[in-house]
Amino acid sequence: MGVAEDEELLLAVLNSAPVLDGRPTDALTAEGATEWIRALGGRGTGEERDHVRRVRDTLQRLIRGESSDVSGLAAVLDQARLRPTVSPAGVSWELEAAPDGELAARVVLAWSRVSTELPRRLRPCANEECNLFLIDHSRPGTARWCSMATCGNRMKARTHARKQRSVG
Repeated sequence: MGVAEDEELLLAVLNSAPVLDGRPTDALTAEGATEWIRALGGRGTGEERDHVRRVRDTLQRLIRGESSDVSGLAAVLDQARLRPTVSPAGVSWELEAAPDGELAARVVLAWSRVSTELPRRLRPCANEECNLFLIDHSRPGTARWCSMATCGNRMKARTHARKQRSVG
């Protein structure tokens, strides 16, 4: 799996609990959760969804700085291993894990890779009402919002309105 695929998987899972119209939602418990998990390469079982949800919740707290507890992530990886395979093209690594734990392990490995290869670029959206995350690919590393079209414009409009009220 390449960095782009790791980023895509990681953001899909981290952003699976958005706030829509002021209400929290959760793709891992909503109708269609089985299909959603299968689209990510999982099996869609209830146990697998539980593993992925625990990993997601742990990573969200960790990335937001609300917790430094990684025991849940370690527990997922305790049940997995990477096996090397050698070919003329080089060494590749194959993940071996219990079927219901493989997707959760892939998410933890994706988080580790993104955090290592793009240090300090994985962050929560700066809009406190938003529950989404972003990976900042901007040259200066200053991206703040999950989407400029939604959260970025909202936050800029609020800042502008506050300035107008304080001037008037």
